[in-house]
Amino acid sequence: MSSFSTLPPILSEALSERGYAEPTAVQAAVLGEEAAGRDMIVSAQTGSGKTVAFGIALANDLLDKFSAPAQSPLALVIAPTRELALQVSRELEWLFAKAGTRIATCVGGMDASKERRSLRHGAHIVVGTPGRLRDHLERGALDLSRLAAVVLDEADEMLDMGFREDLEEILDATPETRRTLLFSATMPKPIVSLAKRYQRDALRISTKGEGRGHGDIAFQAMTVSPAETEAAVVNLLRFHEAETAILFCATRDNVRRLHSTLQERGFAVVALSGEHSQSERNHALQALRDKRARVCVATDVAARGIDLPSLSLVVHVEIPRDAETLQHRSGRTGRAGKKGTAVIIVPYPRRRRVESMLRGAKIEAEWMNAPKPEDIRKQDRERLMTALLTPAEYDDEDRALAERLMAERPAEDIAAALVHAHRAAMPQPEEMIANTPEARREAQQERHRPGFEDVQWFRMDVGRRQHAEARWILPLLCRRGHITRNEIGAIRIGQAETHFQVPRSVVDKFKDALSRTGEGTEKGDEILIEPSEGPRESARDNRGSGGPGGKPRVYAKNGKPPFRDRKPGGGKGGPGGKGNFRKDSGFKRKPGGGKPRSDPFG
Repeated sequence: MSSFSTLPPILSEALSERGYAEPTAVQAAVLGEEAAGRDMIVSAQTGSGKTVAFGIALANDLLDKFSAPAQSPLALVIAPTRELALQVSRELEWLFAKAGTRIATCVGGMDASKERRSLRHGAHIVVGTPGRLRDHLERGALDLSRLAAVVLDEADEMLDMGFREDLEEILDATPETRRTLLFSATMPKPIVSLAKRYQRDALRISTKGEGRGHGDIAFQAMTVSPAETEAAVVNLLRFHEAETAILFCATRDNVRRLHSTLQERGFAVVALSGEHSQSERNHALQALRDKRARVCVATDVAARGIDLPSLSLVVHVEIPRDAETLQHRSGRTGRAGKKGTAVIIVPYPRRRRVESMLRGAKIEAEWMNAPKPEDIRKQDRERLMTALLTPAEYDDEDRALAERLMAERPAEDIAAALVHAHRAAMPQPEEMIANTPEARREAQQERHRPGFEDVQWFRMDVGRRQHAEARWILPLLCRRGHITRNEIGAIRIGQAETHFQVPRSVVDKFKDALSRTGEGTEKGDEILIEPSEGPRESARDNRGSGGPGGKPRVYAKNGKPPFRDRKPGGGKGGPGGKGNFRKDSGFKRKPGGGKPRSDPFG
């Protein structure tokens, strides 16, 4: 492995002061002779030191230019989230501090006028998020005419989040002579397409091992009854007593609910989701850094870019949607040579799905049961003994009070009182159902609500690509079908369509109401709802429920075909409607490149 000795002294000194002795794999790769001056596509795990890697990759080209007064930027770094952009900015500041480099940060949620003033005063490097950079570019505040290099950090995440148009507009405004460094944990087709369009003779670097799991992360899969997920979270936190832990949920509502539960139980916990302002997010992260809080409940997007050196436990409270999400979440821990633990909480009926995901990700996970109260108490005893027997210095006042206590009570009583006070400050562990075949059968039976033994599946032509969520699907079905929430069973939201159950006893009434409301003018009335055989995973679970068995489609009276059969522009405001849904990502955007809307029908 190469060393940092080949770097200019001001950089090698900065790295040495930060404790960097030898480069990581990705840092060594970009320092190689074949990488000098070339465009690069770099695949590296989260936490592999890639921020420093692209900093030193740019150094030879830009360092001599940094000594000149800052004018329009020489380098541009684009990151998917505010937190990641701010983290990158902080890293580059210390790396180039001795070179007198001026760095401007442009991210959503911050004062845009202050950012424009910073750009007018001049910056050698600009770091920002796609939406805010595009806004400054369109307003004429960001001049990219002198740009020598551009870095796309976590490019796959930016495309997943719907920023393709923003990225293309920014890159189209840069000189063709620039270097383009593309850092991406995965290489899906959209990334390959982007690289072909904007890079020249790019060097492909991959520092990911054969196994896609992170080498410093111990993966565990914990099977529980579906009704005991929160109890499992409590026991996990109590068993590990991690210095810092992150709990991942799928939605902001679930974040809010779990955060409240843990607060009531006495945990020092903060929350991060899309509903929190930048100021609230900053306060939450600071509380984690200064140890006022030890647990963070977060959604995937909200947690991107978080860098917490003390993070040692990641809990997937809800199963990740795919292997890449599993790795991105888990990659928050196990950094810089430190060990971390990632735990997936698996309801009994979902075990096969998780096993398949782990095989696809080439991750070997230890399957286990939730910690029992006696396991937690045993851990508590060991931790308490370690804490009390650790050598410490006591001042005269401490010893004087100790002498008074010894005069009043026996040593055993004083020690017992100390142990009692320590335990009283801890949240109590939960008693949980034993992981037995009987418990699993009971949990399987609980999946079928009373009155839903005989059901009909229906489908809608909207899914996750259109940001389908139960919170707006349920009211829509109740209004369109003239039924109540209690008459809607399981809802399965897929990529492009959503399936749901209706008891067979109300199917005729439901169909009749659909045929009448399909002609309405309210938002959502144009969505096709028709009988189906159910999603693939649910077809097995509902054998014998009397599915339609291939019946022809049921259309509304107006005869409108489903969205995918309409011509582009044919459905105003719906999927396929002109200009509303992004072709590449499914995000609906306001005119002028505004933020994606979370509910396309609300």
